Amino acid sequence: MWTAVGSLASWLWLLLCQGFFWRTDVRLPSYDREPESWPAVCVVVPARDEAGVLPASLPSLLAQDYPGRAEVFLVDDGSSDGTGELARELSRHHGGLPLTVDSPGEPPAGWTGKLWAVRHGIDLARAREPEFLLLTDADIAHAPDSLRELVAAARGGGFDAVSLMARLRVESAWERLVVPAFVYFFAQLYPFRRIGRKGSRTAAAAGGCVLLRTEAAERARIPDAIRHAVIDDVALARAVKGGGGHIWLGLAERVDSVRPYPRLHDLWRMVSRSAYTQLRHSPPLLLGTVLGLALVYLVPPFALFAGLATGTTPAAVCGGLAWVVMAGTYAPMLRYYGQPLWLAPLLPFTAFLYLLMTVDSAVRHYRGRGAAWKGRTYARPETAAEES
Repeated sequence: MWTAVGSLASWLWLLLCQGFFWRTDVRLPSYDREPESWPAVCVVVPARDEAGVLPASLPSLLAQDYPGRAEVFLVDDGSSDGTGELARELSRHHGGLPLTVDSPGEPPAGWTGKLWAVRHGIDLARAREPEFLLLTDADIAHAPDSLRELVAAARGGGFDAVSLMARLRVESAWERLVVPAFVYFFAQLYPFRRIGRKGSRTAAAAGGCVLLRTEAAERARIPDAIRHAVIDDVALARAVKGGGGHIWLGLAERVDSVRPYPRLHDLWRMVSRSAYTQLRHSPPLLLGTVLGLALVYLVPPFALFAGLATGTTPAAVCGGLAWVVMAGTYAPMLRYYGQPLWLAPLLPFTAFLYLLMTVDSAVRHYRGRGAAWKGRTYARPETAAEES
């Protein structure tokens, strides 16, 4: 009974005191006045073995309707599937913004492959003296006016970094069950309203779409200062905000990820590759996370059914109310993704999957596998500075 009371109290606190994380109305700010002159922008796209998604994403970048000077730099990070040549062919076929394709070679010790590619792209872009850099992943498709709206928001709001959480694909059954919860959990950890508030210490970004002021990137030493980060988007946001920058993060309306995750295995790998890194490779944090997930997400249905079975009415009532609040906070995210609301009561099952993914991430770490992605394994950091 007391565990059920604790779970209900946790949900009431999350509902009212965690930055209204469950609301999905934090969208890209729009301003009546457009900039008098549109600044130069360089788009940097790190790409490793992305031939499967480039035909659905790269043409959308090349077709940007941007009034100022813009150029795309795709950095082929040691691909083995012809990513670079395919990008050149797509540029020849579709035209649009100028495209430069280059490769930096293998990353040196201490660098993750993606951030080494980003560094190379920024170095190439520096010769164009852009005011802004758009860092976007190779699987992200942009609406034709995406770059225009991002720049207008950054200029109008005085932001040093504007990031959009791209709308992930939700077509397979497992995607419908797991993907909206992924964004819901992210917003719970990093409430979007707090991120954009000056003076708040909460900092996060969505790595698939970050418009970054070049001056702020230089001030924060991006990407060198975060060269070892596996969760590079959060590390980038912390570096920019720590350097006095003003950042913003919200949900996208017309920026979409085209990468499919048709099987549970694909989603499992996406989460488990960095879950333990998020916990700073700390066994106490892992234990606390497991216990926290159990208390917040697993106790409510258990308390309801156990209370009904044993006649413990207070436990059943508290468990049922906690489950109702949980489902109610999840419903806006399901609406955002166009999913049926009957999925909301299944959130405890999805949370249990995430709990197992997190434990699996720790097991892989201690077996020496580290965080693995596209044929690369990033070993356990040797110093606390690297872990941060």
